[in-house]
Amino acid sequence: MKKPLALVVFLENVGHIHGVPLAPWVMDGIDWVTEEYAKLLLRLCGAYRRYDQVIVLEDERATGADLVKALTTASRTHRVDLLLLVHGHHHCLVGYKNRALVGMETFQPLLAAYCADRALLDLRMVYGLNCYGATLAPVWLALGAQVANGSLGVNWFPEPSLSIFLWQWLHGTPYSQAVRISNHWADRVWRRILRPWTQGDHHPWLATSRQTVSGVCEITIESE
Repeated sequence: MKKPLALVVFLENVGHIHGVPLAPWVMDGIDWVTEEYAKLLLRLCGAYRRYDQVIVLEDERATGADLVKALTTASRTHRVDLLLLVHGHHHCLVGYKNRALVGMETFQPLLAAYCADRALLDLRMVYGLNCYGATLAPVWLALGAQVANGSLGVNWFPEPSLSIFLWQWLHGTPYSQAVRISNHWADRVWRRILRPWTQGDHHPWLATSRQTVSGVCEITIESE
């Protein structure tokens, strides 16, 4: 029998904009607005219709321990997709209040446990907006994910990347194609916006935000 699907959403904006110092009240406002927007987008794009269970880890639940618990608990009964709506550094995610970094101190024990018991996780795909996401792609694949994406450096273009990816993925577009389409439109939109500050037709933000796809096979939301 085909297992039901669960979506785990690791959601924490922290109100941070790379390289821009902001007052705490401004950061709190950005944090609240972006997280509420993301949750609304999940509903508008149809995540709650396509997934049998949606688990949102936000604010104080955006920690490594909570992420591991959600993935392993959901895997007992569901195939699990993971959506990373957080900031990131090299080989780690930025969790609650910019203090709960989720890196190899979380992933190494989980990898060891998964290698000892392959039934621990039933992870299918990972999609993330986190900076340096490509550095974590090997970790997701080692944890059993079939496909994962990631930006090469700082990801300046969370939108329209997220909304386009979600719409494409939730309506049956193959994963890598959905990533390419979302990256294409983000690049196209932001290339126009950045044109006054661009030498020729290039801007460093375009290069660092480019998405890569890693994986062992192509999948759609309907895949086993």
